[in-house]
Amino acid sequence: MVRLLSVLLVIPLLASCTSIVDGTAKPGVSFEKPGPAGTVPTGLEKYYGQQLAWQDCAPFATTGSSRQAYGNKRDVECTRLEVPLDYSKPDGDTITIGVLRYKAAGQKIGSLLINPGGPGASGMASAAGLISDYRKTDLAKRFDLIGFDPRGIGASEPAVKCLTGPERDADRLDLDVDTSAAGITQTEQENKAYAEKCAAGTKFGAAMLANLGTRDVVKDMDVLRSALGDAKLSYLGYSYGTRIGTEYAETFPQNVRALVLDGAVDPTQDQLASLVAQAAGFQRAFNEFVKWCRAKKDCPLGDDANASFRQLTTPLIQKPVNVGNRKLSYNDAITATIQALYSEQLWPLLLDGLDELKNGKGATLLRLADAYLDRDDQGNYSTITDAFNAVHCVDDPRLTDKNALLESAKKYKEAAPFLDDGNPPGAALDSCAFWPAPVSGRTDPPKADGIPPLLVISTTGDPATPYEAGVNLAKALNSRLLTYEGVQHTVFLQGNQCVDDAAVKYLIDQTLPADGTRCA
Repeated sequence: MVRLLSVLLVIPLLASCTSIVDGTAKPGVSFEKPGPAGTVPTGLEKYYGQQLAWQDCAPFATTGSSRQAYGNKRDVECTRLEVPLDYSKPDGDTITIGVLRYKAAGQKIGSLLINPGGPGASGMASAAGLISDYRKTDLAKRFDLIGFDPRGIGASEPAVKCLTGPERDADRLDLDVDTSAAGITQTEQENKAYAEKCAAGTKFGAAMLANLGTRDVVKDMDVLRSALGDAKLSYLGYSYGTRIGTEYAETFPQNVRALVLDGAVDPTQDQLASLVAQAAGFQRAFNEFVKWCRAKKDCPLGDDANASFRQLTTPLIQKPVNVGNRKLSYNDAITATIQALYSEQLWPLLLDGLDELKNGKGATLLRLADAYLDRDDQGNYSTITDAFNAVHCVDDPRLTDKNALLESAKKYKEAAPFLDDGNPPGAALDSCAFWPAPVSGRTDPPKADGIPPLLVISTTGDPATPYEAGVNLAKALNSRLLTYEGVQHTVFLQGNQCVDDAAVKYLIDQTLPADGTRCA
């Protein structure tokens, strides 16, 4: 999922210098070395042809949600891929990438790598969660399903670490809604301190933070492709994962077999324009939720739904609601709402949560916010939030023009009035302005030179990556657009037969759907 940036809306084996050594027989471990395959860059041969040690996935779980995802799956296996910390220094420090595999049941074409977006989401957990729907398609016969945790994320080591669980809980209660000069100064001081904590809490410090952007993830993917024995890459990227797929295709066009990009990040917009477009997308999704809500008994949103929502949520700024030994903050209520607007399946929970809030309770909204931020019942958080910030800070240009920030903050409030907290627009610098590592992301528009036609899927009512983003990406990559008419974020392998049939056929046969194909 593409997560809301906090710049305008307050939502808020380890590395070594040794060479890769082939393993020896161990109980419960299966060693395989099908690579190297396809193109191998000079100087990286030992990585591209490394042996993989497949084993039970339980030791790879890092959170309650991943333990549940892997614990219920007896037919998956996991391994660690070793890659350079810095690809310009292949003989220097190394890190590892966590990888999960669900094997093909028939005549195998190769591997299908997936990334669920974020940035910061676990590809291993997402792959495990997709298996039941994956089995319903012919993909399960023809491809090993491969989920990987991008560098710094989840089971990959070292992981990005900025805040402890208690610090993250406290941060959720620290609203930073004061847009006075003093409030802006305080917020910027906190953002600077956060950047410093990320460098201090992450192994290899600034060097790790400098080398975990999309530029480096696509290089890890190419190593993984080869180590799995695939001469060319088949890939499924959701949301921010479309950015990974796009950059992989530009970096390694000769290694592309078939890429499905679902819920595209718009390649034609800068950060601020993209954020305002996203705000408008969530407003449209909120409006659709309101229509659905009003058809139910006792919908808590009145004639002016935006005002009704604000009346329910803004009192939390001054007085959070007690939920056991915790509190539901204004930030959490907004996060919970955003989480629910990603999919119509979550609308009933949002309705329950707003109805509870009307009666001074907050358990359901807090649970939704916890799910979005990946907090378990013991107060442990996954790496998703810290990794999201860390990748964003090296992928995207720094936002330091306060006039531009202030103008965008105004446009944001206009585009999503249901999220207006009632305070004047502000222009505090985010943590990226103080980041201890340089920007490494590409800023030029993508080019389709040497890339075979790809499949881009875009949903008309997508709140997080609006429909036009997919239109623009397909055009930029000279690729085929498949339109889904619905209100949700991403759609492939989520139960729509029309979309699934078209994308499965493309991945297996490399046959694109007819130009102008629409599903509903």
